[in-house]
This record gives sequence, C-alpha cells and structure tokens, in this order.
Amino acid sequence: SAPDPRGLPDPVRRTLPPSWSKTRRPPRGPARLPRPMKDPLKAPELYNNRELSWLEFNRRVLSLATRPDVPVLERLKFIAITGSNLDEFYMVRVGGLERHRRRGEARFEPGPDGLGLRELLTQVSDHARELYEATGRALLDSVLPELAKNGIRFLGRDEVDPAVQDELQEFYRREVHPCLTPIAIDPAHPFPMLKNGTLNLALRVQHHPGSARDDRLEQPEGELLAVVQVPSMLPRFLPLPTEDGSHLFATLEDVIARFAHNLFPGYDIAEAATFRITRSSDLDIDEEDAEDLLTTIQDELRRRDRGEPVRLEVSQDTSPELTEKLRTLAHVQQRQVLRAPSFVAVSALMKVYGSLSMPELKDDPFTPAPVERLRYTPMMFRAIRERDILMHHPYESFRHVVDFIDLAAKDPDVVAIKQTLYRTSGDSPIVRSLARAAEAGKQVTALVELKARFDEANNIQWAMALEESGVHVVYGLIGLKTHCKMLLVTRREGGKLTRYLHLATGNYHPSTARLYTDMGLFTAREDMTHDAMLLFNVLTGYAELPKMQRLIVSPFTLRQHVLRSIEREIEHAQAGRPAGIKAKMNSLVDGEVIRALYRASQAGVQIDLMVRGICCLRPQVPGVSENIRVQSILDRFLEHTRVFWWRNGGEDEVYLSSADWMPRNLNRRIEVAFPVLDPAIQKRIVEDIIPVEMADNTFAWDQGPDGQYSLRSPGEAAAVRAQATFVRLTRKRAHSVRKAVRPELSGKLERLSPALRAAAAQQRRQRQEG
Repeated sequence: SAPDPRGLPDPVRRTLPPSWSKTRRPPRGPARLPRPMKDPLKAPELYNNRELSWLEFNRRVLSLATRPDVPVLERLKFIAITGSNLDEFYMVRVGGLERHRRRGEARFEPGPDGLGLRELLTQVSDHARELYEATGRALLDSVLPELAKNGIRFLGRDEVDPAVQDELQEFYRREVHPCLTPIAIDPAHPFPMLKNGTLNLALRVQHHPGSARDDRLEQPEGELLAVVQVPSMLPRFLPLPTEDGSHLFATLEDVIARFAHNLFPGYDIAEAATFRITRSSDLDIDEEDAEDLLTTIQDELRRRDRGEPVRLEVSQDTSPELTEKLRTLAHVQQRQVLRAPSFVAVSALMKVYGSLSMPELKDDPFTPAPVERLRYTPMMFRAIRERDILMHHPYESFRHVVDFIDLAAKDPDVVAIKQTLYRTSGDSPIVRSLARAAEAGKQVTALVELKARFDEANNIQWAMALEESGVHVVYGLIGLKTHCKMLLVTRREGGKLTRYLHLATGNYHPSTARLYTDMGLFTAREDMTHDAMLLFNVLTGYAELPKMQRLIVSPFTLRQHVLRSIEREIEHAQAGRPAGIKAKMNSLVDGEVIRALYRASQAGVQIDLMVRGICCLRPQVPGVSENIRVQSILDRFLEHTRVFWWRNGGEDEVYLSSADWMPRNLNRRIEVAFPVLDPAIQKRIVEDIIPVEMADNTFAWDQGPDGQYSLRSPGEAAAVRAQATFVRLTRKRAHSVRKAVRPELSGKLERLSPALRAAAAQQRRQRQEG
C-alpha cells in the first residue's frame, strides 16, 4: 500500500478508511490531529535565561575592578559591589530555585528559554561559582597589588610583624575576647543555628599532651571541633598603626585565629578556618490572610536569618576534611560549597573604601548642579506652575526634591501632601518633613512599601515613626508592591486648590540619588495631577482605577500600552512612515514584550535598547532581530533611568517610568509611566541625553546574537564616555548659573508671603551655618 501522508504507524493506518488521507479529521479512532504549529518566536534559542543573564551582568560589573583607567579604590568598591550582588543572588534567586526543587520539579514553570529546574540549578551553580572565583582572583591578582603600590596593605593571618603584634594582642584582650563564645560541636553541643551571612571560625582543637586532665569532666579523646562567631558589632577590617604613614589592615577573623588558644586552655589549635553560611531570604507572606501586614513582615524578618542554607563559603586554606565536616553540619550539597580565593565576604571591603580619605585614588569629587529654575526654594511653586521641570540625576541635584517637600511642610497654604516611599535613607530629611507637616495639622498620607527587599526593617521603622507624628500611613494594595515614585502636594491659591506633582524613575533616597542615574519631573498640569489624585485614592481606599488621562499604571494598563505602542510602530513602518523605538531600562525579561519587539524588528522597525542588567532578548538574530541593538553601560554611576521613546510616524512620544519590562513590574506591582509633554524637555531627552548614551564607546557593552557581551572600543574614533560627558556639561552649566545675575529676584522676593520670606531667610541661615 502507498505510504501514509500523515506518517501514522502501520497498525493505526490499517484501521482507518482509505479516504483518511484526504479528510481533515478522522471520524474516530486512536489517531491524533497534528499539533498546531508553535509560534516560531517562542523558540527557546531566541531567549537568554534570566538567572544566567543576571550573572553575565555581574561579570560586566566585575570588569570595572580590573580596568586600569578606573582609580584603584573605585576598583576595590566594584569588588565589594560584585560580592554584595552575588550574596543577594544566592539569598533570593538561588533560594527561590531551591524552594522549587523541594516542592517538586513538576510545579516549576520554565521561562521563555525553556531550561528545566534541574538543568537550571546546575548551570546557575556552575556560573555562580565561576563568578565567585573570578571575583576573588581579581582582588588578589589586580586590586590588592595596586593598593600595595599606593601604601594600602592587608596583613596575612600567618604574617608576623613585630611592630603590630603587641597592638593586635592588646586589641584582642580589650575588645575582642570578652565578646567571644566558643561552641564545642559534640553530642552534647549540636551545631548552632548560625544566622544568615554571619562570619564564623571553625577550629579543630586537640588536647595538649602536657596539660593535666580534669577527671571530674568527661573529656572526649582525639581531635575536636568548635565554632566561634566573629562579632558583627566590631569592625571587620582593623586599621593598624604604621611608622611610614601607610595604611595597614588586619581582618577581625585573623586576629581571633591568632589568639584563639586563649579560648581553649589546655588545647592546641590544629586548624582555624573562616566560613559563612548564606540562607534563603525571600519573604513568604500571604497578604490575604495577614490581619496586620506590619506584624506579619516583622515575624518573617525574624525567620529570614534562619532560612534554608543555599551556600557555604570556606576560606582558601580550609582542609578538605574540615570542609566536608562543615558541609555535612550545615546541610548543604557539594555544589553549594565555595572556596574563597581571597577574603570570605568581600562585600565588607566597602567599609575600607569608605574609611580611606585618599581622593587621588578615587573618582574626582562631583557636586550635582542646581536646576536654575529651582534654585530659589520659596519660588518653587511659581516655577512649577509656569512650566514643567525635568531633573536629570545625579548630574542635577536631588536636593530640590528634598527642599520642595520641606517647603510644602512649612507653607501655611499647603493643605495636603501625599507620597509613596519605596526606599529612602536611614536618617531621611523627607521623612522628617512629612512628620513636621502632620504635626502642623496638614493632611499627610505616606504609602510605605513594607516589602521593599532588604529594606523591610527600615521601612517598618519609618512607618511607625510617621504614624506617631500623625501621618496617615498605608501599605498599598494586597498582593501588589507599590513601586511607583509619586509626590502630590495640594495648595490653596487665590481661593482655589492647586495641585503640584513630582514623578520619578528612582526612589526618594537622597543618598542613592548621588549614585544612580534617574529622571524626575515636576508638573502642575491639571490632567496629570488629577490622575495622580485618582491613583492615590485607589491605593488608600477601595476605589477601582478609573480611566486615566495621562498616567499609565500597571498592572492595569501599562502592559497593554507597551504592546500597543510596539504594534503602532509596526504599522508606521509598514506604511512607510517614520518608525523606531529607543528604550532604556534596568531589565528586559517579559516574554510577551520580547516577542512583540521581534515582530517589530521583522517589520523593519529600528530598535535601540539600553538594558543595564538582565536582558532575555537576543539581538541581531537573522530573520528575527537584525534590527535590534542591545547595549549596557556600566560606569561610575548605576544606570537606573527608564525611558521609552516611540517615533510614532514622526510625532515622537517620550515616556518616563518606574517600571522595567519584566513580568513582576507589568503584572505584580503598582508602577507609573508618565508622558513628557513639554516640547523643550522632550527635545532635551531625545537630542541631548539619549544620543550621548547611545554613542558611548568606552564603558558600553554590546550584546551579540549568542547572548554574550563585548566591550566597545573607540578604535580610531574619538572616545565617548557618556557619564563623563554629562559630568563635564553639568559643571559647565553650574558655573554659568553661579555667574548669572538675577536682578529681578529681589522684587519677586518682596512679593512673597511673610511666611515664605521667613522660610527663605531661615534657609539662607542654615546654608551659611552649614
């Protein structure tokens, strides 16, 4: 008989009528319809794995620690940052994967890349180990030798330096020994529950042959094991005096190891090894069943330090026998054991960086420039009423935001202040201003996000302090993190209420505002301030989100807006109109958005993406993403801005946003994208900011179709370093502002209310005293 055109096996084919090969569906029987063809844009090979892309990002961070054109103390800082990032990766991402493993692989949903849980855990372990070891080697081979050339040295554990031995012994006797508690590990003393991330010493001890035994104590024979926790309240790196003025440091764990025999009279120390256990630290909170979210999170934070272990670090010289003993006691698998090439917990080196006042070994000092229209705080309301104002941080000062909140708190005409707080500094002037405003009788509402990762404890403290001051504190919507950055001030002017709005891509955090690149917008536009009022009502009450005029809010409308905007660019390209997408964000993960970008590329839309961190999209794949370019800038400041620029047939649209293109931002967070409507501001972004960043050829990386990144080189062209360009332009502009003469200022000040004149005078006095 003729071969079956549908490839059915012979036994099945013989049960079907001859007409089967011509029919579209079988009338009955065991044969199955052919599966519908899958979307080719869902092919796993078109996607980078999220976890592996994150590790690749941190390789780029680590590369800054080995660049000779980066000052050596900044290189030390990048070692510490890489170590800190890797700590968080294990606590959160690896912890989450291990939780899936315990629950069963069947419940794990692979990402667009298709990697199953078992294979993913293997690859993550291998790549994380490589990054961990590369970080230690970069410190040993590149950074420490360069520090030594500049008079900064670290004393080795076995290094004998008579000049400091007495100093170390006295410090140990006076400050360290009283804080130590040796814990024997034997049947009567089980292995202790060591808190997440704490530094410890494991000591192999044995009875000294010449010492007497106490017959009243049952003392085991042979070699014994003990653990000593390194006190976290003492400095990890101890500065030691030197005759030549150089800087010499000893680690606290090495000091303890040197004098550990004082803890075990009658015993010899056979081995002393540093180790650290990292535990899963993702909070598991059921908000639906939580009667009091604040109390629930406090309880979870106490449990975080006792989470499941996901990593064991041991010092380089730890013997295989002791390593295996610790692995067994800590209940970790072999793949979770890492041997530190240098220090255990290199993130602590950030303290060394901060303690050294050596400006010649750090980046040139940089002071953010004032925004000219916001320099005179008492006139801020008028300046914002007249026209929208953009601030490009850290190049332009975040101090204006702090001053605006302080002004609103003091101004007798301000009746209400509403603000979201995701992260802010420990001693936040913003929190103090909100508290003063409430104490002055204003209606103050603060939406504090208690679930901001690793800032939960700080946010709980702010929430409690604000409530005590009379601020109405709320925690947002159940099941959704509030990640948008929004400040709304209502002021009585001329018999009516006027609203002022600040929206931003970054947090209300004065400290990180000097380290992160972000954008913030002041506006008094009625449509945008009205939208903000409606959104605050949703966040504080039971209202459903009404139709917005300007603001795009996730998880309600942002995903649809992004997808519709991409589809619109496709239509423009197909019609021969100007089409293009330029977008900047921290991470690009969402599969649906990536497929839409692939379709746009196939339609001829030119797409330029600046994705600093995780990027699951693969550019330059023939037939799929030839028209997509992905770059990542890693430099002095952390790139944190989210900007979306749509060509829209020649009628450009520019949006700023608090959201990345990730499922969590589009589905599980309250985020806001807001349009840039002022033509001058839009022109500044699309002509003066984005093109400079796109042109960076010294600190920018390009992603290839295989997901690997390569550092750009200027070659024969002029070198362009975007952040240095913005710093240079900012200094030039600040100089011009200082020289500018404002003869009209005195007249304007005379027209201010007495209260504002008094506030202005007080501000001048504070600045003079400061």
